[in-house]
Amino acid sequence: MTLDTSAERGFLIPIGGAERKRRSPTILRRFVELCGGAEARIAIIPTASKLDTTGPSYETVFKRLGAGRASSVPFATRRDCHREDWLELLQESTGIFITGGSQLRLSRTIGGTPVARSLRDLYRRGVHVAGTSAGASYMSEHMIAFGDAGASPVTHMVAMAPGIGLTSDFTIDQHFRERDRLGRLLTVLAYNPFIIGMGLDEDTAAFIGPDGILEVAGSGSCTLVDGSELEYASVGHQPGDPVSLLGVKLHILLSGSRFEIKTRQATPAIEGVDREVQEL
Repeated sequence: MTLDTSAERGFLIPIGGAERKRRSPTILRRFVELCGGAEARIAIIPTASKLDTTGPSYETVFKRLGAGRASSVPFATRRDCHREDWLELLQESTGIFITGGSQLRLSRTIGGTPVARSLRDLYRRGVHVAGTSAGASYMSEHMIAFGDAGASPVTHMVAMAPGIGLTSDFTIDQHFRERDRLGRLLTVLAYNPFIIGMGLDEDTAAFIGPDGILEVAGSGSCTLVDGSELEYASVGHQPGDPVSLLGVKLHILLSGSRFEIKTRQATPAIEGVDREVQEL
């Protein structure tokens, strides 16, 4: 993909879910600081969640971390996505946060609406967009809808759906190590070798800057599977058939590690520097 240098995009921040909110909330604090700290205006989209308390809970978290304003915008139906007052609140924001839940609930509620168009436009204009769990997966153009656990790729292990399309470089999976999702990410790569598969552990985020540099933060790891040099892929005809992949490159990145999208080069964290210090 050719990076868009015509405008200064915001940061895109997928989070693997279960991010720390009280003790050492490194990821969320960094997001608040990026959005302006005391001047930050954060809009929270809790659409993926079934719980009415999700939005207000994140309002409390972001305000405690020093955000000037944090407002939940509970788009529950496609009709809600046309509300002018809520769309105006998005337009006034310096940061957008998409909560976890079900990524299919996000796609069927927001997809193709003024909210989806606003989010893409705001991101291109420099507004930072973070999403946790389902909110992280929804950022991709090619979104993982659901799939099976397991380390080895097999046919029909994963189902795809359209995401919001804030990135076409990555297909993003979450709760990665905790739910044993390497196999389904590799299966995605067999069908779409041009993308980079990203698997984020819980309490782990990828801060993807407008310069095309990804930096990992948090307590877990970010797994990247790169199919740009894929030599061979074989996908079976029946569900459960094994999948063969030759030439896949795999990176395991910890906090402070970086990945350059254009060159697809990974670099480790600085040796001898405490990981928590790097994240602050």
